[in-house]
Amino acid sequence: MQTIQHTLTTPLSQGAQVSGYLLDNSPEIAPDRLRPAIVLCPGGGYAMTSDREAEPVAIQFLARGWHVFVLRYSVGPAHPFPTALCELASTVAWVRAQHDAWHVDPTQIVLAGFSAGGHLAATLGTLWDHPLLQDYGFSAAQIQPNAMLLGYPVISSGEYAHAGSFANLLGPAPTPAVQELVSAEKQVSVHTPPAFIWGTFADPTVPVENGLLFANALHAHGIDCELHLFAHGGHGLSLGTRETSAPDGWGIEPPVQPWLDLFATWLGTVVAN
Repeated sequence: MQTIQHTLTTPLSQGAQVSGYLLDNSPEIAPDRLRPAIVLCPGGGYAMTSDREAEPVAIQFLARGWHVFVLRYSVGPAHPFPTALCELASTVAWVRAQHDAWHVDPTQIVLAGFSAGGHLAATLGTLWDHPLLQDYGFSAAQIQPNAMLLGYPVISSGEYAHAGSFANLLGPAPTPAVQELVSAEKQVSVHTPPAFIWGTFADPTVPVENGLLFANALHAHGIDCELHLFAHGGHGLSLGTRETSAPDGWGIEPPVQPWLDLFATWLGTVVAN
């Protein structure tokens, strides 16, 4: 396995970090294999990026045969929208440009995100062909994602908004037009990639309606979507295992642990199609 540390330079920021984890092909096992690439955005309310949703999740993705790139995007009111969005777009473009060298299938670049990271993934998933990103120098072909994984995502800036995430993302006085643009369920189109969404009904932080609104919008546009909502569990569960539990033991939630296998099965069907 190779590891790569990459510092992003975008029109709006310098210094966001990407950690790449690349599986080696073996002459004994499909030496010309092309693998999906997961671009992973940890959550943290656009105030930080959580370690619990970064490397431990990447390791599980690697175990299933996928390359992984963990993006530590810019956060906080000092880096307002669309700074993080441009960083994610730049990461996708970088991975796609290196697909030959890294044995990445350029038609299988998957955005993955948890909580506010899920919002970031869903925002690029719905705006990858928007003039906004073209104005910052990206072509749609460079940054088009092929699928999304959204774990207990922040989605809507409306009635069910997670206020803290949008305050950090947009600052104190966003215009109605910008609020509408970052409400991902309102930006879904026939060009939005398929999505796997999971969360819990008991989430006390980001209302479950966020995932439901996005799933309903995808369904209305005929986009492949799989939605899993577990009955119990708080916010920020990550893998739901001891590996990603908090120091006090919080976050071990066996009922949600199957989400990763469910996602792997779903992604296999999307790739096959």
